[in-house]
Amino acid sequence: MPHFSSRIAATASAASSLAVAAALLVPPVTSAASAAPSASDERARPTAKIPTAVGTGGAISTVDPEASAAGLKVLRQGGNAVDAAVAAAATLGVTEPYSAGIGGGGYFVYYNARTGKVRTIDGRETAPATMPTDAFIDPATGKPWNFTPELVTSGVSVGTPGTPATWDRALDRWGTLTLDEALRPAIKVATRGFEVDETFRQQTLDNEIRFRAFKATRKLFLPGGDAPQVGSVFKNPQLARTYTRLGQQGLPYFYRGKLAALMVDVVRHPRTTSTTKLPVPPGHLSRKDLRTYSVKDQRPTKISYRGHDIYGMAPSSSGGTTVGEALNILERYPLGTLGTTSALHHYLEASALAFADRGKYVGDPAFVDVPTKQLLDDTYAAERACAINPAKAMPKPTAAGDVTSYDGVCAPATTKGAVDADTENISTTNLTVADKWGNVVEYTLTIEQTGGSGQVVPRHGFLLNNELTDFSTVYDAADPNRIQPGKRPRSSMSPTIVLKDGKPFLALGSPGGSTIITTVLQMVMNRIDLGMSIEEAIAAPRATQRNGVNTTAEPAFISAYGPALSALGHTLVPAGDAFTSAAEIGAATAIEFGPGGLMTAVAEPTRRGGGAARVVDRQ
Repeated sequence: MPHFSSRIAATASAASSLAVAAALLVPPVTSAASAAPSASDERARPTAKIPTAVGTGGAISTVDPEASAAGLKVLRQGGNAVDAAVAAAATLGVTEPYSAGIGGGGYFVYYNARTGKVRTIDGRETAPATMPTDAFIDPATGKPWNFTPELVTSGVSVGTPGTPATWDRALDRWGTLTLDEALRPAIKVATRGFEVDETFRQQTLDNEIRFRAFKATRKLFLPGGDAPQVGSVFKNPQLARTYTRLGQQGLPYFYRGKLAALMVDVVRHPRTTSTTKLPVPPGHLSRKDLRTYSVKDQRPTKISYRGHDIYGMAPSSSGGTTVGEALNILERYPLGTLGTTSALHHYLEASALAFADRGKYVGDPAFVDVPTKQLLDDTYAAERACAINPAKAMPKPTAAGDVTSYDGVCAPATTKGAVDADTENISTTNLTVADKWGNVVEYTLTIEQTGGSGQVVPRHGFLLNNELTDFSTVYDAADPNRIQPGKRPRSSMSPTIVLKDGKPFLALGSPGGSTIITTVLQMVMNRIDLGMSIEEAIAAPRATQRNGVNTTAEPAFISAYGPALSALGHTLVPAGDAFTSAAEIGAATAIEFGPGGLMTAVAEPTRRGGGAARVVDRQ
């Protein structure tokens, strides 16, 4: 385990680190929620959701005002982008507990201004070492558990969390603060509380049946028997204590000792209330799984697209390979001169082709021979592009290509393929940060389902993930995403950094399960090909084609482009899922970099209630 002393980055001095640490000091955490906040506390509680901020000196964008304020404070007090990213992510664990937190995992992408290199951390959850390949089969029936409610609310879906180790590793490699220092803004928010908005209340209500099944979850998120009211102040002193101890004791506090034993007990022996009718299959997490967990340092994926170098997350995420392959296919066409309908048609078709290859080839590279180089080969993309008919949508699902034999020459028409089961939920959260030295962080983190497994760790204030539902439900030896002990389930998280002439041009990412890939892809196309500003690119209506018979789209997209795309053979259906009523796709964040250090930070103007973009020195 790393030693928790101040880490000094090349871009910031030790004096800067000490100044930040002093500024972030907070009062001791009490054992219970405090009385009503004072007027000064109210003034200190950030609530404004500002979608665009332009300025210099550093920038941040998240879905939440408290998280953006926490990161911004770190930047203003001399911290770098990594320090601010961890502070913001920890705060999202307080204010967005149904989307992220220390009970989950994620992917961290970092551009180092000093070296000009992009590097990543894979902090994805792992399957327990004793998890059987038939873990998702009900032993009583011999058939797969229903995805909902059995798998999504279970112990069997809980993977070994990677988020605390990700924060520690990022700070150790590139930060200037200790973990203890970086967690202090989040501790403050958890202690004094944050103002409940409509999204928080609605997400609580969406999970009410699941949350009532567990005493600790019901007590925390359904106080008095109801979801917190909009405008009320929600406090989590349990999580404040957990963060405090994590900061003081380091990773051993989480991955060893009493907390580790408690998490194992929650997973292996789910304790439901006597009134619940939900079956909650037990899981396989062990203390050894927690003790031996480690993040992976790895190189990003990289492609060139119309004069830009686009860096993404390599497997175990499928984000970098799928976004990269689709862009390589699209580069064969002058999208900017084709007209909007034709450009969107090509976007949907390229996405379907890339998703077909994702389903056949991409999984955890520690267990599967993932042909990343071939999938991102321009020659392979040229051959795959042959399947696109400019005047007619291809039949879907389409078949995967052959990465073992290709020459860029058009082959016979693409044959019919199989639908790749998609069990990824639309939750998750994303943040984008840049500092005054030019360092950039793009970070996507999650607990999977909105509300994770539904299980709060008693007395510790955080939900455990249900990330293992991202594995294929039925074991197939030919499936790269089959269940295997110790394996990371395939993800669609796509934190992306774009360089132009070796310097940051754009950083972006989004939540949204498998729609993350198409959200990032569509935003890149909007900005680079269709000439939209970054504000327009993030606000534009979205559609997602993942090699299915139908294309899922937001209502505004269907209204604007439905008739023209339907004439080309696309079948558009409204967005929405079984868990929420939201007809939205994604909740992206981004920063664009201009001349003279100018940064344009953008968040969603309306999706998921709108986001919060901030800059250090506003123009």
